[in-house]
Amino acid sequence: MVREIVNIQVGQAGNQVGEAFWRMLLAEHGLNLEGGYEGNDPQQLERLNVYFTEVDQTSSSLKYVPRSVQVDLEPAVCNRIRSGELGRLFRPDTFINGNSGAGNNWAKGYYTEGAELMDGILDVIRRQSEACEAIQGFQITHSLGGGTGSGLGTLLLSKVREEFPDRMLATFSVLPSPKVSETVVEPYNAMLSAHQLVDNSDMSICLDNEALYDINTRTLKHKNPEFENLNRIIAQVMCGVSTSLRFPGQLNGDLRKLGMNLVPFPRLHFLMPSYAPFFDPKAVTFQGGTTAELTQALFDRKNLLVACDPRFGRYLTAGTIFRGKISSREAETAVSQIQTKNSNMFVDWIPDNVSVALCSVPPVGQQKSATCLANSTAIQELFKRTHAQFAMMFKRGAFLHWYTGEGMDEMEFTEAESNTQDLIAEYQQYQEATGEEEAYDYEDEEAAASEVLSQ
Repeated sequence: MVREIVNIQVGQAGNQVGEAFWRMLLAEHGLNLEGGYEGNDPQQLERLNVYFTEVDQTSSSLKYVPRSVQVDLEPAVCNRIRSGELGRLFRPDTFINGNSGAGNNWAKGYYTEGAELMDGILDVIRRQSEACEAIQGFQITHSLGGGTGSGLGTLLLSKVREEFPDRMLATFSVLPSPKVSETVVEPYNAMLSAHQLVDNSDMSICLDNEALYDINTRTLKHKNPEFENLNRIIAQVMCGVSTSLRFPGQLNGDLRKLGMNLVPFPRLHFLMPSYAPFFDPKAVTFQGGTTAELTQALFDRKNLLVACDPRFGRYLTAGTIFRGKISSREAETAVSQIQTKNSNMFVDWIPDNVSVALCSVPPVGQQKSATCLANSTAIQELFKRTHAQFAMMFKRGAFLHWYTGEGMDEMEFTEAESNTQDLIAEYQQYQEATGEEEAYDYEDEEAAASEVLSQ
């Protein structure tokens, strides 16, 4: 039985990343830009229904339509997709857009402009999910720096969580970059969104433009990378995460299994994605690509899609997904070697904390590839950075009138700040925790309990 996923893309960043993702899915499943099948491998069709709905046309051929909802508060981005190459792929009624835009204001996306569109969006999501046999969950692509992706994206998250409490909710969230800022009020928008993500999502896969720029310039040797190049990298990770659902493999790992293995505590569900191999197209012929090299690259900072350094934290858990002709023995040996060599980087109180999934179908144009989602305490670096920028502006009350003018209370900012500080403290607590301390406490308790019983 196929377990379907509904894709929701919100805001300009969400829709552009989503477009790159659908292009890659079409290529992997042998579909043309209008959803007609042109491939020659039966495996491509076997579980196509994870992301696509099959539509019988009057002519003999079948058409596969993405199970997706495209949302934005201004018409430009949706119109561009409609009039572009993928315009005939999506169902026309799955495009929902406002006219006024959110103007980089979280409050507009969450309270005023976004709330007006909410009923229409939920109707489309209901229609898409009711047509599924066994819906596995939802994936939302959005950015946290703007107004629509952050405000409307997190409002949508909470509404979907209310309506489908038992389904998985994964988000692909583009966070503000450390040096490059797209908008001045990014820290406010990101902080208010993180506050919602902590409570409402099951897995938040964090991405940021700066890390993607680095991969493009240093490794892929693009001198002036465009958003299209960055989005292609994100799409590779998104396809890697859902591989086990879409293709048969020796060791399957779906959204729920990933969540189960990667999230040891409900609030600590912010994951760092990495992908391998990345290489200069001119140097393809010199790439080895053994399983050990792939695994080594996954845990290398240069291959991370988010700007933080795993050496400053410890891995709570990690999930690796290998694609191509790789034996399970090879993959598991490579992963255990990484853990043995860098044992101080993994917490000692979760044994065997790196899971492995294998899929025999490689990505288009490659022999092998690997994706990793890591739950590391180093991710607190992102929240600390955003919090520092937020605190500087909030102390002076800069730009607050734009938010309070939309009906927000200053208390919400304070709540979001304290929630993020709690999250940072939790990450720090588990980074410093060791297995021995806990065992020692447990023995003390046992001794005390036996004393009480003997009296």
